[in-house]
Amino acid sequence: MGARRTEGAGIFAMTIHSTHPFADAEPDPARRFRGRVGGAVTLWTAGDDAERAGLTVSSHMVALGSEPTVLALLDPDSDLLEVLRETGRGVVQLLSWADRQLAEAFAGTAPAPGGPFRQAAFVATPYGPRLGSAATWAGVRLAGEREVGWSVEVAAVLEHVELGPDEAGDDPLLHRRGRFHRATP
Repeated sequence: MGARRTEGAGIFAMTIHSTHPFADAEPDPARRFRGRVGGAVTLWTAGDDAERAGLTVSSHMVALGSEPTVLALLDPDSDLLEVLRETGRGVVQLLSWADRQLAEAFAGTAPAPGGPFRQAAFVATPYGPRLGSAATWAGVRLAGEREVGWSVEVAAVLEHVELGPDEAGDDPLLHRRGRFHRATP
């Protein structure tokens, strides 16, 4: 998920193609396999009021250890990756079913008049902008990156974690086979 977008100083540009980018006669089996894996949807943000960027990310995992680390696959052309590299810090927030339109806006697959950051309230943190309604989120420090396929795998150390009440996580936003889903009880 993702599109190239620039937001800052009141400038916002986004390109949405008129054709489906993966509408091949023979769909890539690896892409289809990845789509069936699915997972929780997160919003990654970085920067400050002067320059900030965000991206919807569903390809991620948490590796436990002496320095717990989030590993994620990011679009190498994303503004988020650029700002994350510049600041070395970011925010990873878990999205809920109610956030699906926001997830589409940050993925670049839905219109976001004024930019995706104007679609919800954000709170400044030492790690970057945090979605005001995010009950569970983490402040992370960029620890490394490498190219993997058509993506950049980032390793981000969990430095600060806020866990909302368990019931706040009962309606997570999930992504599978190219669509958002709601967890079934």
